[in-house]
Amino acid sequence: MRQNPSFAFTDTAELRRVIDANPWMTLVSSTDDGLVASHYAVLLDADRDDLTVVGHVGRPDDMIHGLGTRELLLVVQGPHGYISPGWYGDVASVPTWNFVSIHLSGVPEILSPEENLVVLERLVDRFESAMPSPRGMWTAPNDPDFVHKLERGTIGFRLTPTRVVAKRKLSQNKSDEVVDTIIEQLESSRSPYADPRLPAEMRRAHDAMRTARAEQA
Repeated sequence: MRQNPSFAFTDTAELRRVIDANPWMTLVSSTDDGLVASHYAVLLDADRDDLTVVGHVGRPDDMIHGLGTRELLLVVQGPHGYISPGWYGDVASVPTWNFVSIHLSGVPEILSPEENLVVLERLVDRFESAMPSPRGMWTAPNDPDFVHKLERGTIGFRLTPTRVVAKRKLSQNKSDEVVDTIIEQLESSRSPYADPRLPAEMRRAHDAMRTARAEQA
């Protein structure tokens, strides 16, 4: 992902927020047979306050990726959406796509079966907590034999990234008036190609920019 200083995204707390809110990630490895990509839910490591993440892959994806032996790229895709040139007013312009994306790269550590069980339980609890009747990993009719068999079919990993490339392209190069118009159009659902969370993400970024400008004035 090519970086642009205008769209650089480096604040650790904000990066953690986006990672936590977008756990469904793309895992990419470069192997002897070419590029390999898989898709799994990944969470921030509950015991760390940096960008370390934990997750798992199902066997034999660990072998396909060479998990633990080569660099793994995790692609975190945040809110994104199409921006129409018609929202810029009567000026020469072209369409674009606003987005928030984070690339985490490093060689992952393979978790022990006990650690993997903890991660699997966290994953289940994370998403079941939003259900009307949450069902935990150890909840009947699941029994210990079933859960441990499930664990043996997966390989857990912990990735502390050695390289982070993050980009938040949210019309930072446009005037406040144009940004407000774009947010209004997105909030009015006038773009069929936009994540409904995008206007809030734009508002968050631009409110911070405006506050910083006011403090410098």
